[in-house]
Amino acid sequence: MPAFVGIVKLNSIGSSSVFHIGDVFAISPQSVTKTFAGAGSFNTGDGLHIYNYYSNTNTNDADVADENVIGNV
Repeated sequence: MPAFVGIVKLNSIGSSSVFHIGDVFAISPQSVTKTFAGAGSFNTGDGLHIYNYYSNTNTNDADVADENVIGNV
C-alpha cells in the first residue's frame, strides 16, 4: 500500500544515515572507515599498565581506494 506523506522538514543527517519516506523492501546503509592507531591505543580495562617506550604508526597508504562501496548494492 502506498504511503501518503505530508510536509517533512529535515534539519540534518549524518554521513552514514538513512532518510526514508514511504514503502521499502530493504534498507542497507554501508560505510567504510580506516583507523590508524599506535601501540596500546585500544586497550581498555581497570588498572592497566602499558609500557610502550617506542611506538611508530605508519600511515603511508599508497593505493587510491581500499574498499569501494559504490556498486555494492
